[in-house]
Amino acid sequence: MLKKTLAALAIGTALLSAGQAMAADYTVDNKGHHAFINFKISHLGYSFIYGTFKDWDGTFSFDAAKPEDSKINITLKTASVFTNNAERDKHIQSKDFLEVDKFPEATFVSKSVKTTGKNADGKVTADVTGDLTLHGVTKSVVVKTTFLGEGADPWGGYRAGFEGTTSIKRSDFGKMMDLGPSSDSLDLIISFEGTKNK
Repeated sequence: MLKKTLAALAIGTALLSAGQAMAADYTVDNKGHHAFINFKISHLGYSFIYGTFKDWDGTFSFDAAKPEDSKINITLKTASVFTNNAERDKHIQSKDFLEVDKFPEATFVSKSVKTTGKNADGKVTADVTGDLTLHGVTKSVVVKTTFLGEGADPWGGYRAGFEGTTSIKRSDFGKMMDLGPSSDSLDLIISFEGTKNK
C-alpha cells in the first residue's frame, strides 16, 4: 500500500510539474515592429483622431491549454505618442494632457484572465483584467482579448500573437484639458506578437 501511495504521489508530482512547465515566457516583438498600441479619440464630436505609441515593450507568459494562468506586463514611453502631426503631438505631451516630463511611463499589469469563448473565426477570446497606470493614476481596466495563434517562425523561433481592445475615460486619469463629453472616451487597440524566450 505504501509503495502504491508513493508511486501515485510521484506520478502526481510529475504531472503537476509538467503542467507548470508548459507555460512559456515571451518577450513582445517591438524590435521587429510586430507590436502596436494604437488609439482612437473623438475630436470635439466632429471627427476622429488616430494615433499610436512608438516606444513600448512587454513580457507575457502563456499556455494555450491554461489561458487563465497567463500574465502580461507592458510599459510604454508616453513621449512616444504619434498622431502624424508634430504640433499636436507636442500638445498631447504637455501639461494639458499626458505631462510626459512628470509621467514618462504608463504601465499595464494583468491581475486575472477569464476565457469568454470563441469568436466567429474560432479564435479563443478572454477578458484580461489588470491595473493601468497613466498620468499618475492607477485604475483597473478590462481588455477584450483574442488569441490569434502560435507556432514556429522562419528564423528558428516560436511566436504567439494577440489582439485586445478596451475603452478608458480620460477624466478617470487625473485632470486633463476638457474637450467635451464626446472626447472623454478613448479607445485602445493593442496587437502584438511575442517571441518565446530561449
